[in-house]
Amino acid sequence: MKNISALYCTFYIVRHGETEWNVEGLLQGHSDSTLTEKGANQAKFLGEKLKNIHFDAVFSSDSIRAVKTAEIITMEKNLAVTTTKLLRERAFGKFEGKKYSVFADELKDLLKEFEALPDNRKKSYKFPEVESDEEIMGRFITFLRETAVAYQNKTVLVVTHGGVMRALLVHLGYGTYAQIQPTSVKNGSYIKLESDGIDFFIKETKGVLKSTLDKVEY
Repeated sequence: MKNISALYCTFYIVRHGETEWNVEGLLQGHSDSTLTEKGANQAKFLGEKLKNIHFDAVFSSDSIRAVKTAEIITMEKNLAVTTTKLLRERAFGKFEGKKYSVFADELKDLLKEFEALPDNRKKSYKFPEVESDEEIMGRFITFLRETAVAYQNKTVLVVTHGGVMRALLVHLGYGTYAQIQPTSVKNGSYIKLESDGIDFFIKETKGVLKSTLDKVEY
């Protein structure tokens, strides 16, 4: 009889460590910022926590903050880090490098419109120059499906970004937009996920806070 569990790939999906722009409250998106000392230590701590996990492959967003986090986590494992644009943070266009308050002020009417929508319509809502959750999931789920098939019965480390992980959690029904706030996915947090390339199962989360609020707070 075929071992069904052998068909599944196990993913550890990690958010990068704290960056200079995180501290300054600036939108990063596809732009980049270096890890702070705290961010590097978050990656070291996670590397220690996951040291007994045998990773068969390591993938990272091509953003420096994610690559550096992946390198620190796997420092003792001697594994090459493969980068891909599919794991990038949400694109914020002209708002990258600016305070969130600038984004919120310029798009305040659209944010009110967005907040009034049911969750299923929030996913496809498109702010000017900003990637929607539907667009993020289009590339991220493609990566997960292809990787799950290529690495059946193996374990893969994936270093990505908070916006991507939040979109994934809502997409997979782990929580609503109100329950998974923009600040819910902390630096150095992870989602343990299993997939056969078709179905996805969240097995564990660390550093992900689920809110009891009934609306999104920005």
